Amino acid sequence: MPSPIQNPRLLLTSTRIPLSLSSKTPCTHRCLASLPSLSPQTLAPQSTTSSILSIRESLLSGRKKAVEIAAEYLDRIRLTEPQLKSFIHLSDSVLKDALELDRKVENGEVVGPLSGVLVGVKDNLCTVDMPSTGGSRILDGYRPAFDATAVRKLREAGAIIVGKTNMDEFGMGSTTEGSGFHVTKNPWDTSRVPGGSSGGSAAAVSARQCVASLGSDTGGSVRQPASFCGVVGLKPTYGRVSRFGLMAYASSLDVVGVFGSSVMDTAIVLSAIAGHDRLDATSSSHEVPDYSSEMVSLDQLDSKPLKGLKIGVIKETLGDGIEAGVVSSIKAASSHLEQLGSIVGEVSLPSFDLGLPAYYILASSEASSNLARYDSVRYGQQADADDLSLLYGDSRAKGLGHEVKMRILMGTYALSAGYYDAYYKRAQQVRTLVQKSFKDALDQYDILISPAAPSAAYKIGEKTNDPLAMYAGDIMTVNVNLAGLPSLVVPCGFVEGGASGLPVGLQMISSSFSEDKLLRVGHVFEQSLQGYNFVPPVLSEN
Repeated sequence: MPSPIQNPRLLLTSTRIPLSLSSKTPCTHRCLASLPSLSPQTLAPQSTTSSILSIRESLLSGRKKAVEIAAEYLDRIRLTEPQLKSFIHLSDSVLKDALELDRKVENGEVVGPLSGVLVGVKDNLCTVDMPSTGGSRILDGYRPAFDATAVRKLREAGAIIVGKTNMDEFGMGSTTEGSGFHVTKNPWDTSRVPGGSSGGSAAAVSARQCVASLGSDTGGSVRQPASFCGVVGLKPTYGRVSRFGLMAYASSLDVVGVFGSSVMDTAIVLSAIAGHDRLDATSSSHEVPDYSSEMVSLDQLDSKPLKGLKIGVIKETLGDGIEAGVVSSIKAASSHLEQLGSIVGEVSLPSFDLGLPAYYILASSEASSNLARYDSVRYGQQADADDLSLLYGDSRAKGLGHEVKMRILMGTYALSAGYYDAYYKRAQQVRTLVQKSFKDALDQYDILISPAAPSAAYKIGEKTNDPLAMYAGDIMTVNVNLAGLPSLVVPCGFVEGGASGLPVGLQMISSSFSEDKLLRVGHVFEQSLQGYNFVPPVLSEN
């Protein structure tokens, strides 16, 4: 019999957050129950440009201890988590890690750039000290024997992993309603979805439950939730961040992405996790710059900080099927970019509308292969059965959700004899056309812009029974994954809805490995945008 280290079935699970937890009910989670009660002033979100830089300055100057900072965030989780349900698991070592950091600071030891920064991690990224379920019941309680490379790099930079965020099962969904555990709610209006599949990561940053978070983006799963929740979301170039330890959905499309409440925070986290990894053959050996070093405060720039920058508005993204309020916000954002000195024009991507069906064929085909590993024999929940075929069938029937089963069937059909050329091969040909369209457009323009989603966040349950309508919501983002390009989403305005409006995100796209350009432009845009406050009402309610 294998040792407990070799056999994941024998590994202990960490505590899952009670679904009935409320601020009026005694908290049973060890990290939360032991916290002091904090004043509303303490719980107010930070107003600085970068929470990460503010935390670092506070620690090194001695104004605050890491344990005090951790307690603030954990108390905010205790107050907001019963409504939002951003997390599937919380770490029980947050305060211990913070105390160890305080010891290092007091002893004058060198600490990393993310020291004292609480980071949430999407539940499809492996963590050695917490269960990693991919949002699926078939992996309920599974605890890996290793950290994903991105998680390991966060820890090496001094970050404290606060917990595992909720997600659509194995990344298949756009609302987080497809989670095998619970539905996450949008901090701007708890009757609405936060987006998906990284909805838990986006909601956690939006509600200031953590400073930053990791997500994964296969067809928009970082950028669409960033737009819905009013935060910054970055999808790096394919290969920029190692995929080792990321549960595979569609291997040629999957990318580890970053959420932050500011562009600066997003840049600092990307600098920490990017780079070549010998454990991932698809990771790039491109040099990793210090993405935050070239970001300049607005008061140090002239009145036209983007002078000469060529920006193309993608024509196909502002037509039929896009909410009028979203179109207005994007047009206002493009006008603002012009005022900052950029040259804004319209560009057409002829293959744009072909990307969505091609994406779903390719992603489902790869998923049908990747998810074959969940047979319940090596890890995961196992059904009682008398023979092997029944064991496979019953375990998958009970452990996998409806959306996952449907996409596996779609992918298997597309790859089957007689249909491969008609579906999978043609989808790959379309992918080549999409890549060429982007190359031609980016030969003319430095950056392309579009909405991150055709609408703002919609009601929970609104599209549950209409999967085609839900899939259509990915039309703004899937082409970028097919082309393997980097993309940044920054909040740019609001549309009507909820108590105080619903945020809209501006998507910026550039050529491969030009994340530094996107981040610089996003930083200028973010600092110069006047009259908007992207702090959700859920914070003022608690």
